[in-house]
Parts: sequence; C-alpha cells; structure tokens
Amino acid sequence: MELSGRTMDRRQLGIASLLGYGWTRRMMAADLRPLTPVAPHHPPKANRLIKIFLTGGFSHVDTFDTKPALARDKGKIVDGFNLRGVAKVPLLPSPFKFTPRGQSGLMVSELFPHLGAHADDLCVIRSMKTDIVEHFQASLAMHTGSATIPLPSMGAWLSYGLGTQNSNLPSYVVLCEHLPYGGSQVWDSNFLPPVHQGVRVVPGADPIPNLKPVVQDTTLRALEAGLLDDLNQRFSGARPGDLVLPARTESFRTARGMMEIAPKVLDFSAESAETLDAYGVKPGDNGSFAWQCLAARRLAENGVRTVEIIDSGASNNWDAHGNMEEHRPKAKRADKPLAALLSDLKRRGMLADTLVAICTEFGRTPFDAGLGRNHWHRAFTCLLAGAEVKGGTTYGVTDEYGIDVVENPCHVHDYHATILHLMGIDHERLTYRHAGRDYRLTDVAGNVVKSILA
Repeated sequence: MELSGRTMDRRQLGIASLLGYGWTRRMMAADLRPLTPVAPHHPPKANRLIKIFLTGGFSHVDTFDTKPALARDKGKIVDGFNLRGVAKVPLLPSPFKFTPRGQSGLMVSELFPHLGAHADDLCVIRSMKTDIVEHFQASLAMHTGSATIPLPSMGAWLSYGLGTQNSNLPSYVVLCEHLPYGGSQVWDSNFLPPVHQGVRVVPGADPIPNLKPVVQDTTLRALEAGLLDDLNQRFSGARPGDLVLPARTESFRTARGMMEIAPKVLDFSAESAETLDAYGVKPGDNGSFAWQCLAARRLAENGVRTVEIIDSGASNNWDAHGNMEEHRPKAKRADKPLAALLSDLKRRGMLADTLVAICTEFGRTPFDAGLGRNHWHRAFTCLLAGAEVKGGTTYGVTDEYGIDVVENPCHVHDYHATILHLMGIDHERLTYRHAGRDYRLTDVAGNVVKSILA
C-alpha cells in the first residue's frame, strides 16, 4: 500500500503504531479514514473524471474514423472474422456521411452533429485495441484492466489513490439505468477497501433508494450515534491493524452526508431554462441520458472524484448486428447531451481540470455479409476531452479499411495509464498488495500516451 510516497503493509502499520512512531500514526490515521484526500504523485491536469461508457461497441468506421476506401471497394472479399472464427466476408461501407468539423477539420460522422461542433476540444484515439471480442470480457477490461477475472475498477483505484473532494458524497458515483455486461463487477472495488466501490445511482423517480432519513427523536438519535461511535472507537483502538470496522464506519459517515447533500445535487430546480434546454432535459424528466449528463456535471461540481455514465439496456445498446441504421437513435440520444456537457463545463471554467472520457468496449467490423457489423477488438475509437488534452487531434492510424491498427496502437492499458497520469497518478506506483502480489490497474503493461498531452 502506497500513501504519499511511503509504502507500508497493514501488519507493519499495526506493529509500528504500537511502538509509537508519530509519522506512522499519521499514516494510519489516513488509512483509517480511507477517503481522506491524498497527495498525487505529480501535479495533476485533472481533478475529476467524467467517464461516459456507451455499451455495445459503437462503430469506429461510422463515427470518428472515416474510411473512403470502404465505399471504393464495396463488396470486396477480405479475410474477416465473425464470432465463430475466420471467414471470407465483403467490405461494408458506412451509410453515414463524414464532414470536417471545427478549425481543426476533424472528420466526424453525421451521427454526431452537436458533438462535432466541439471537434476542437476532442482528442480522437483511433487506434484502440483490446484482447477479447465478447461484450462481457471487453466491458470488464475497459473498466478494470482485466478481461478474464474481476478486479477493482478504475473509479475505485482513483478513489483509493486520491481520496475524495467532498466527504459527504461518495468519491465514485455510477449513473446506470440498466445493469451492463459484467453487472456491478465493472464498478466494484474487489480487494480494495469496500468504501472505494462505485455507488450506483439509478436514473428515475428514486435515484438512490432509502436515502431519506428515518424520522425519529433528534435527541435519542444523537445519543445512540454517540454511544455507537464510542464503542466503535474502543473496539478499533484495541485493534490498530484491523481496518474493516473503520472502513465501515466511514461508509456510514458518507451515507449520513449523502442524506443531506445528494438530494440537493440531484435537484435541478435551480438550473436555468437555458441549461435544461441545452442538455435536452424536459419537465418531469428524471432518467434520460440528458438528465444523466447534467447530473454528472452537478456531481463533479460538488466534489465527486469520478462520475461514470453507463448507457446500457436493450434500447440503448450499440450492438448493431442487423443494420447500421440502428446507430441513428443511439447517437441521437447521446449527441446533444454530450455536447451540452462539454459546453457547460467550459462555461463554468471546469473543463480545464475535468477529464471527459467517452468510450466503449470495442468497435465493429468494417466488413459484413449483411447490413450490420459484428464485434471487432483489433481496432476501435475512444475519445478524451478537457484537462489540457490536445483538442482537435487524432492519435493512431488504422489501415485503409479500419481493420487493423497500423500506427501508434493504444491498448486499453495505455488508455488507463494516460487517464491516471492526467489525474496525477503514476500507474506503476498505484499498487495494492493482495494474495501475495502487488496489483495495479494496468497489470504489468501500459504506457502513457504523451503525444496527446498539451
């Protein structure tokens, strides 16, 4: 476990505290209050992360990686791949028109007219790669760095590595209407202390169930709480190396704060009509993608370290096997709110120190015998914006058809390493010892993509 550059395991913490080392006591106090802000490894570009995960694999060759050669060579048979293995399949051109956007001339599909207006804020990574071509494993990899076994999510790692900016709110909040591939494992803390796991907010009439406090006599409640705190402190004081109870106490402390703060954060009544209209939030709306994007801004504004929107569910899934026209309603749902989020952050002076990551688990095949596209993991596209990331730029190149990466590959581990770097964390130093080995988000790989950094 690394805290402010000093490494010590729990056994050493317990022994050293009994010996009375003052600096060890300070370190242990930080571990007993696991959400206490921790100094980053280096000056961060971003103080907060807003991650938008578009479930199902949006097509890179239909959105941000234009491939005129697909139209030129329409129907040409290539060595392709489907879920049953290698196959001979025809090239399939995009049905969507691409145009240059912004001063940078970034090529953006007609699917994203509003987001395209922010072309000069976007860094388009066209050379993404992942290891497995199935939704469950690829979603797990994009969140935890592991495509095979569940490990702590990136949001949990950021919470563990940096702590919270508001002790009355969780450090990691997930806006998720429907469970995604991998379920709650994609925001779990796994072997990290459970206080770092994502807190799910379910868009709808009751986003955080059981949030309202039980009405009871204030004096009696205060007496009970004081008595419980005394008992917990006595128990923990006798067991300085056991951090389970302090972590649980911290979670209840955060829950009490949420009862007061969270309802205000998720109440949009103070937002201007202009802001609501920009996002597309209608009267009575408490669950749309637009509502989630505005909620993400408000949560980030109020000190939540990592806010993730997981856009999932049958009607929102980008898994377009049958017809690429299925991308139109998905893009229409996301385009205006995402553009409004970037505009809103910029207007409030937040985009400079907020990293916005728009990603998916993999791409789609540039070939298919029908009108849709299959899963594709050897090349796809993700976006970054804000936090001094170079806007109006692309990174990496795929071949003329978008089948393989031919220049500057960016594995999921590299994407994660770059995000952590922007948040002030050296991905090789953020480790946690579990089951006899040191774990990290990027496993034993990952390189920071430095050329996209301003």
